[in-house]
Amino acid sequence: MTRTIAPSGNAAWRWLEQGFDRAFGASGNPLRLLGALLFLCFAVLLVSGAWLYAGYDTSVRGAHASVARLTESRWSMGALMHSLHRYATDAFVILTVLHLVRELLYGHWRHFRRFSWLSGCALLPFIGAAAIGGFWLVWDELGLFSAVASAEWLDALPLLGEPLSRNFLRAAALSDRLFSLFVFVHIGVSLLLVLVAWLHLQRVSRAVVMPTRALAFGTTLSLLALSVLAPVAQPAPANLARIPAALSFDWWVLWPHALMYASSASMTWGIVLAMGAGLCALPFLPGAPRAAAAVVDPQHCNGCRRCFEDCPYGAVSMIAHPTAGHGRELALVDAALCAGCGICAGACPSATPFRSVLQLVNGIDMPGLTVDSLRQQLREGLRASSAPRPLVLFACLHGADSTRVAANDVLVLPLICSGQLPPAFVEYALRDGAAAVLVASCHDYGCEYRLGARWTGARLNAQREPQLRAGVARSRVQWLAAERGEEARLVAALDALRERGARDGQRAMNGHGADHG
Repeated sequence: MTRTIAPSGNAAWRWLEQGFDRAFGASGNPLRLLGALLFLCFAVLLVSGAWLYAGYDTSVRGAHASVARLTESRWSMGALMHSLHRYATDAFVILTVLHLVRELLYGHWRHFRRFSWLSGCALLPFIGAAAIGGFWLVWDELGLFSAVASAEWLDALPLLGEPLSRNFLRAAALSDRLFSLFVFVHIGVSLLLVLVAWLHLQRVSRAVVMPTRALAFGTTLSLLALSVLAPVAQPAPANLARIPAALSFDWWVLWPHALMYASSASMTWGIVLAMGAGLCALPFLPGAPRAAAAVVDPQHCNGCRRCFEDCPYGAVSMIAHPTAGHGRELALVDAALCAGCGICAGACPSATPFRSVLQLVNGIDMPGLTVDSLRQQLREGLRASSAPRPLVLFACLHGADSTRVAANDVLVLPLICSGQLPPAFVEYALRDGAAAVLVASCHDYGCEYRLGARWTGARLNAQREPQLRAGVARSRVQWLAAERGEEARLVAALDALRERGARDGQRAMNGHGADHG
């Protein structure tokens, strides 16, 4: 089995993520839950936006006045919602950029992730249009500036006959119909954004759409604190006859306007379109070969649906078994959706410790590393070990580098994903002479294949089928989450298992000596 190497550019990001892990824990790390935080921010935008829209006047004369009434008192609910809506918008844009950068650095655009990547790229123009359009509705000096800048930017396209910017040169050209357009741009595009976001999640199973309770509470509290301590200032109403001396500019959202006036409308279009084309082209560039898809053996698949339930990308479906009796199902793998992670092989109950067959055949398996070949590697490695009772390390290829913890008394067995390991293999290792077993995975919320670490922990802790049998001595089994750069945690865990084994051995010798006396 070949080792999959992650892009080298992610080392700094991993270091940052691990620093946040030490501060907040993996489940409270915002860098691991950027997508979920985006849904949280959207929920905040929905609530605050509905509150503001209830008192909003969609007319040229009444737009700014209605917002001013809502925000006339710093401590009013309207002022709080206005500031909360602005800060949530900025947070949404920032989190979108961070989410894009993270997936880019980890190389999450190829093969089975292609659809998710492209649909995510399709979200970017909707996010930009909805965010910028929100400034127009306030119709203050900043809103007028943004509307004029947006019109001038669109005028650079050869698609429009009459320049849009003329609508903002004379007061007579402004009408309430224009504000109906503004409302559509902001609210209508936001609804389209929801539709595209729904499509974005269609290729992933059990998508995390909300962060953990602690992270959600902390994020919402932070946005509320910003809204109270630093409320968004309310600029003067839009005035076509006056050029404002200064603007409270929002660089996170309105950066295209600054870029346009610093260069030109055509150059800004060139930069934006080139960036978009580059992002969309990534999945089609030559790169790492696609991993082999899982293969189903109809003779050994009993239709238990565990692979179907555990697949993180919806690549497994269930169909009627073509040869078995009525009501029997058979797993079917969609090779285009399969990540080649092997989580389905770890979910299959065929790898039971009660089977004594010469060849271990799973109902669903990975052609590059079958459960039988893993079983043979385990047996041969324990038999060839120079240590009388070695430690066995089942290590995820995407986690901490297991080659850096090699020792004479440690048998390292690499896995595509920790979720590929059937729990029965822990019992196999102990039964064949291993002193203890360490299963190393990625962090939950940081698993290369999303759910591998989670299912591994649940199976070993007897919380999910197939599970480690109750008769296995838990003192001889440990599950550890460690990523690249955290090899010291692997070393410490192995040292702890050695010490525990030495203490148990000494205790057994003392007990034997007492009995003999």
